[in-house]
Amino acid sequence: MTSARSPKDPDDSARLPARPDPRAVTAPVRVPVPADLSDRLGGPDALVRIEGVAKTYTARRGAGAVTALDNIDLSVSRGRVLGVIGRSGAGKSTLIRLVNGLERPSRGRVVVDGAEISSLPESALRAERRGIGMIFQHFNLLSARTAAGNVALPLEVAGYGKAAIRTRVAELLDLVGLGSQADRYPAELSGGQKQRVGIARALATNPKVLLSDEATSALDPETTRSILDLLGRINRELGLTILLITHEMAVIRAIAHEVAVLDGGRIAESGDVFEVFTRPKAAITRTFLDEETGRALPPALAARLAPGPVTAGEGKQAVLRITFRGPHATDPVLAQLTRDAGIPAGILSGTVDEIAGRPFGTLVVGIPPLAETVRRATDFLVARGLDVELLGTLDLAGWQRSAAPMDGHHVA
Repeated sequence: MTSARSPKDPDDSARLPARPDPRAVTAPVRVPVPADLSDRLGGPDALVRIEGVAKTYTARRGAGAVTALDNIDLSVSRGRVLGVIGRSGAGKSTLIRLVNGLERPSRGRVVVDGAEISSLPESALRAERRGIGMIFQHFNLLSARTAAGNVALPLEVAGYGKAAIRTRVAELLDLVGLGSQADRYPAELSGGQKQRVGIARALATNPKVLLSDEATSALDPETTRSILDLLGRINRELGLTILLITHEMAVIRAIAHEVAVLDGGRIAESGDVFEVFTRPKAAITRTFLDEETGRALPPALAARLAPGPVTAGEGKQAVLRITFRGPHATDPVLAQLTRDAGIPAGILSGTVDEIAGRPFGTLVVGIPPLAETVRRATDFLVARGLDVELLGTLDLAGWQRSAAPMDGHHVA
């Protein structure tokens, strides 16, 4: 992000003046990346680093201590979007509160742009928080202030002049598409408009990183898409680093470059969005992804599938899931499998889509239920860069019998 300059600069009237004298607060502690953590934590380009962090809440009134996070190593590179996903109670909100200094870790440290947030005194932490924007699930707007007044609040607290505040507020409301709603109160705004005000407020002091705490969870699907589009545009056009938490894989897919999956306070899996979506390793990740990537089997098929080794018999088929990634997503592999390997394959279900700008698809197919046939088909497909998983055996004859005509129509 470009640093703020004085409003007296004729070429920079839309920017804020310099912040209040930094000598008024304790200087933040700037820390290097330890050599043994450099590779795991994104190297010198990491804006946010979470190093060996644990958070335990002490026992109260007879209840035992609760470990919300344990041994968390995570980083967010400059200009990137990291999505953290997990079920309720996984530790997502605790993680984001550690980044903005609302909580202190029980062990480890949190570093934002070289400042060790986890060890700063309160006076220095207040100054550092001006570089950390935050948007909330339930907006957290002041009902007695207009949209413009809510956006202006952090600038007033930071001590900026009225003229600079007016300029900056107008600029930000235009950025989020609410230039004509500046004088509206929260009660007069829709949920999506309230969240846009929240985003504008979070951007007011030119933050280095934007934290998003379930920012779309209270919105309908169409409004969610528009808010995610806005956040994506802010990331691209302003180069703003974003750390978002969510329980929806669709949110990760729409905006994130990297993803971390939290389960029981630990990172179950993390990495590039395309890699994690197309080759999930952890069971919790596969559960999140089943519906989002078309991995979930149709109910009628799942009900008649016998998992485990192939069982031969009349009317049965071995069921394979084939995953297409990147350049192989449009290859005619089933035609090749039949023509070149002599193995007939019938499509049972499938989907083709795009993830992180790259094509991706899954096909569930049935082939003759012989162990040697399954081995040959798997070797043939893997040799062509595809992922193959044996799901089990399908009693196709029983399925077809259950789909007998009803009222003159066939069950699809």
